[in-house]
Amino acid sequence: MTPDDLRRHGHRLVDWVADYLEGVGDYPVASRSAPGDVRAALPPHPPTSPEPFDAVLDDVASVVLPGITHWQSPDFFAYFPANASGPSILGELLSAGLGVQGMLWATSPACTELETHVLDWVVDLLGLPDRFRSDGPGGGVIEDSASSATLVAVLAARHRAGGAAAMGEMVGYASAEAHSSVRKAFTVAGFRDDQLRVVDVDEHQALRLDHLRTLVEEDVAAGRRPFFACATVGTTGTMAVDPVRAVAELVVPHGTWVHVDAAMAGAAGVVPELRWVNDGLELVDSWCFDPHKWLFTNFDCDCLYVADRSALVEALSIVPEYLRNAASDAGDVIDYRDWQVPLGRRFRALKLWFVIRHYGAEGLRHHIGRHVELAQGFAARVEVDPRFELVRPAELSLVCFRAAAGDDESERIMHAVNASGRALLSHTRVDERFVIRASIGQTTTEQRHVDALWELLGAAADGRPIEPRLQPDGFPPGARG
Repeated sequence: MTPDDLRRHGHRLVDWVADYLEGVGDYPVASRSAPGDVRAALPPHPPTSPEPFDAVLDDVASVVLPGITHWQSPDFFAYFPANASGPSILGELLSAGLGVQGMLWATSPACTELETHVLDWVVDLLGLPDRFRSDGPGGGVIEDSASSATLVAVLAARHRAGGAAAMGEMVGYASAEAHSSVRKAFTVAGFRDDQLRVVDVDEHQALRLDHLRTLVEEDVAAGRRPFFACATVGTTGTMAVDPVRAVAELVVPHGTWVHVDAAMAGAAGVVPELRWVNDGLELVDSWCFDPHKWLFTNFDCDCLYVADRSALVEALSIVPEYLRNAASDAGDVIDYRDWQVPLGRRFRALKLWFVIRHYGAEGLRHHIGRHVELAQGFAARVEVDPRFELVRPAELSLVCFRAAAGDDESERIMHAVNASGRALLSHTRVDERFVIRASIGQTTTEQRHVDALWELLGAAADGRPIEPRLQPDGFPPGARG
């Protein structure tokens, strides 16, 4: 593909993406594909001869789009959002075009220094403690996800506690509502299942401090070493918030590394009135959040911060001769390959930089604050409607509720809404009861979309028919050229 070909096809593809985003609200939110449908539409063998780009775009429309669940739809209320935005998409395009391999400062200084600088901006943007800035012993790095951030935090904590040779006596702690990635991190790091203690949660689904205290006391008395504790700010199930400050005050005297997973809720700190989500962070060792969830930056982009980067770098640094260079050997630069598991890394900072510059702090505050307002308004409707009941207060952008008539009715209502294609919800269980989750944080979601969701729920609860949303004919016109 020549530069002229790239220019011609690229213009068409950008038009296609723009048209798709403009019309994404017209698609059924969840894919209607059955298992195997996409593969059945593809030829069994790769093409022998080159194919025209037009044919590729035709297949995107006819094969790929029907198999897509439209996460960018304003009617997507499931899971947590994976919200993208125009500036983020353009930043991703530029990153792909530059094709940077940013494993070392020396391999592209701008890739490293822009990342460091943007992450210092984020400290200011979210009101985080200065100990996470790069001009001290700490600093930030962009990982692919909060799962990877948790893994490297576990590895750094293990190193600080004596390394692999001493890990047999180490124990860690996380609540029963902590993300599954904590368990996976312990498995990948080589710990036995019983070395991660599961802490009970209270009636709000937050970590119970009294149970944590009991577990720590039992472990210390038995000669085990509490080396790691994960507190969650915004659990996946219900957006519950663990008592970070109290957890840190309890375990830090034992030399425990405290990691905070704020993958979704961390973005709320952009709104000054919501910075209660940062309480206690001046006491912790690491903290992460996902701009690819609620800060308009497409997947993948997680910001991990450490208060002291030495343990992280020492745990993950391996320097073969082919990576040696004068700048690194002199210790004058950051080499982010020592802050993550893989060696290679993309220029992810570009898309976050584009987003921050496009929206500005004021724009980000507006949109995050608006999502919280929409969620609280939705929760207020639930509270006064006898057909439903609120499971917990909607402090941020997630509303957890259920049908007053019980689990079967809750499940029936959710499936009726989802089957219509007009919205997509997901669920969890709290105290063994079925709970519907409405996550209100997609980039283009407005009051009218929340109103439409409420009407759908009412129709489903009343047993009224819901007109389905059908797959549009054709495909975004930008693909046609």
